[in-house]
Amino acid sequence: MKRKVKKIRVGVFGARRGATMVSVMLQHPEAELSAICDYSKKSMQHCAELIKKHNARVVLYSDFDKFLEHDLDAIVLANFANEHAPYAVRALNSGRHVTSEVIACQNLAEAVALVEAVEKSRKVYTFAENYCYFKGTLEMQRLYQAGEIGQFLHAEGEYVHDCESIWPNITGGERNHWRNFCPATFYCTHSIGPIVTITGTRPTRVTGYETPNVVKRRFGCRSADGSVLLCQMSNGGTMKVLPWANFKRHPEAIWYAVYGTTGMMETDRWNDCYNRVHLFRENHPRYQRDLSYMPDFPVSTELSRRIGGHGGSDFYTMHYFLQRILGRPEGKHAIDVYQALDMTLPGLLGYRSIVNGNMAIEIPDFRDKKIRDQYRHDTWCCDPKLAGPGQPKYNWSGGEVKVPDSVYRKQKKQCPR
Repeated sequence: MKRKVKKIRVGVFGARRGATMVSVMLQHPEAELSAICDYSKKSMQHCAELIKKHNARVVLYSDFDKFLEHDLDAIVLANFANEHAPYAVRALNSGRHVTSEVIACQNLAEAVALVEAVEKSRKVYTFAENYCYFKGTLEMQRLYQAGEIGQFLHAEGEYVHDCESIWPNITGGERNHWRNFCPATFYCTHSIGPIVTITGTRPTRVTGYETPNVVKRRFGCRSADGSVLLCQMSNGGTMKVLPWANFKRHPEAIWYAVYGTTGMMETDRWNDCYNRVHLFRENHPRYQRDLSYMPDFPVSTELSRRIGGHGGSDFYTMHYFLQRILGRPEGKHAIDVYQALDMTLPGLLGYRSIVNGNMAIEIPDFRDKKIRDQYRHDTWCCDPKLAGPGQPKYNWSGGEVKVPDSVYRKQKKQCPR
């Protein structure tokens, strides 16, 4: 007789991005979606429709304090990308497990607070960097761990997505929406995350460069159109990435390449994108499958095949979170808080490099408790709430990007809330 496993009671904070997480938790056999929180009536309406479709009983909140009082085991953070860490700390301190959408934090002080909240609470924290769970990136991780290309020497990652047409919908015409003020290096984990998980290394030093702001100012974004981060890795290898860049390209570019001592591998640049892997192995018979193929997900269930969202990868961020809480072997595939910071900090420090003349900056490893004290009060970032002495003056190293209010008024009309 099989022992009945108690379901994990889950709450989702952030109904817009969290809609996919809501869908997973409504259907996952080991989860019980209990509550959702968001201030947006429009986003909550969509979630209410999902709840009705699955005939579930879920309490809806517009106040996070009241949401946090709900009887929950775990919380999914899908709120604004620059506000994840403070809510994660609150949730962990309340005794809940947490999985956080990207980015992990917006400054180094938040990074210290986050790590210490995880360690003190002894609760599970996982990072929902879904690009680590594409078919292609999972296969590249398997190939690397199997020794197929030898020792890691160099890697590249790109996330190029022209968002101009959808900007009104994803910012609501708000001048101080995080997408309008964060520097071009900020949204970096889609580019860096897969390289960190594939190779098992971490960035130790970063240098940043950025383009002018030409296109983005048209739709209200005040950072550079794009940027480049160059990193030294912990094994001595190198990495070059493009964090989210608003370059004109269709379809969007999600691409990774890893070079080793005996070969290289990369995802597709065009048609099949992250679903196809190209592989070269030195002195190996050239079978067709060795050159270019479409891998399958290593774990596939009826539910994972039903869940959409980012090539099916959204399912795995939630599934592995639940497995980590339950202490299952599959939970080892979840991304912990330390790797979350390995993926996040290069973007935060990359902009600091840029405004300091592209100087190389060491990336701290907060696994080491002795290192944390020097960053405990380091709130350096572009958030307008922290504007003032010691903070970066502008979102772009070229100076102030002046955007008239009419741009944001027009966008608000295009996307009423």
